[in-house]
Amino acid sequence: MKRYTLPAVAVVSLLFATTWTLAERPVRKPTQPPAAPPEAAPTDTVAAVGLVEPGTEHIALSCAVSGLVTSLYVQAGDRVRSGQKLFSVDDRDLRADLEAKRAALENARAQLARLEAQPRPEEIPPAEAKVAEAKAQLSDAEVQVRLIESVTDPRAVKKEDVLRRRLAHQAAQARVDQAEDDLALLKAGAWAPDKAIIQAQVKQAEAAVRQDEINLERLTMRAPMAGLILQNKVRLGQYAQCGRVDEPLMVFGGGRELHVRADVDEEDAWRVKAGAAAVAHVRGNSKNEYALEFVRFEPYVIAKQSLTGAAKERVDTRVLQVIYGFRDRNAAVFDGQQMDVFIKAAPPAEEGTK
Repeated sequence: MKRYTLPAVAVVSLLFATTWTLAERPVRKPTQPPAAPPEAAPTDTVAAVGLVEPGTEHIALSCAVSGLVTSLYVQAGDRVRSGQKLFSVDDRDLRADLEAKRAALENARAQLARLEAQPRPEEIPPAEAKVAEAKAQLSDAEVQVRLIESVTDPRAVKKEDVLRRRLAHQAAQARVDQAEDDLALLKAGAWAPDKAIIQAQVKQAEAAVRQDEINLERLTMRAPMAGLILQNKVRLGQYAQCGRVDEPLMVFGGGRELHVRADVDEEDAWRVKAGAAAVAHVRGNSKNEYALEFVRFEPYVIAKQSLTGAAKERVDTRVLQVIYGFRDRNAAVFDGQQMDVFIKAAPPAEEGTK
């Protein structure tokens, strides 16, 4: 009995373990994927990976002058018109300088107006009165000269008195000439070179004001054209750094039409003709298909970039980029979305002669 007890126990334990394992094994029911997987491309098509982009391509917006963001007028997803304000940076120092230059401009204009208003009407009568007074003194001097010269007896008057009265007459004549010249100068108004100097100062002040106004306009970023704000990285209080940065302040797309930029491997580039028909499938749902129409080639073949992130994707090659537009203008796709593009290849006869 001892010879058979241990093997029997082992067999029973094995049967129990097998039965329990089979009973507790989870039952997996077959499930259908939410969308059909992508099918292999037919032999008469060229497969490519495409990215949805606006008709103007992606425009990375920057600013003309770096500074602290004080105003933000739009958000991502806003559709804007050409010239609409997007954001502004701090402009307090420029506004203070502009006020000072505007005051200098007003001062220059006031000086020019004063010169152009000459002579003042109330200045003419006093000058004319001086002329009349000088003429009266001249007439008196003439009478005195005639009177003393009328004496024929040289013993009655001294030669010094005659000379003095003649000199007095000449002085009176000079005063008349001076008064008349002063009156003519007053009536002539401001001197032309003086006006030219002030006019130049006015133009210089206007240019300084205009320069500050332009600099103020440069502190506000505006939409270059009508389009859509695709991405916004601008925040109030942020220091906006201008120039080329790793992350653009805003990404903008002009127009209302969307394009697909398809990357065709250079090995298949010769099979693609201008005007070739194409279709695009949304990633994750191969049944969602959109007809495409040819727009243009990007004539420069570039190094391929990793779009899908898959480990099997080849990036050690170059690609020809083909731009297509959606025939359905209301296609339910998003900017930046990846799509599987299938382009109708040229017939074999044309392939061999191309």
